[in-house]
Amino acid sequence: MSTPSRKRLMRDFKWLQQDPPAGISGAPQDNNIILWNAVIFGPDDTPWDGGTFKPTLQFTEDYPNKPPTVKFVSRMFHPNIYADGSICLDILQNQWSPIYDVAAILTSIQSLLCDPNPNSPANSEAARMYSENNREYNRKVREVVEQSWTAD
Repeated sequence: MSTPSRKRLMRDFKWLQQDPPAGISGAPQDNNIILWNAVIFGPDDTPWDGGTFKPTLQFTEDYPNKPPTVKFVSRMFHPNIYADGSICLDILQNQWSPIYDVAAILTSIQSLLCDPNPNSPANSEAARMYSENNREYNRKVREVVEQSWTAD
């Protein structure tokens, strides 16, 4: 069955393969265009540098009119990422627009890693630490980065 959302996801996948933004990749799971696995590499020269983080993207037949549900399967320590891996990011909620494609979603999440919004915390401990004790926050992030190397 070829619906408008599935056609758009095929186009997104093709663009992501032809011109992948630095530090991100993603692809549909086997024979399932609406469920994607992605990899986001921690940006260079940040506490996230060297990390390999794995989110999943669950699309619906309403895509691109509605955003996907994005969750990290990797363990994360970040002010805007919930314990279950859900991400608090405006473009995945009230600021969504159909112009966003998979590459834009993943790039936005990668930017969020280094530029959290502690005023809208999904993880209050990480938000407090980011604001009050940046050195300790960066140490916790480095732990998560090191765990990302061995996690499956």
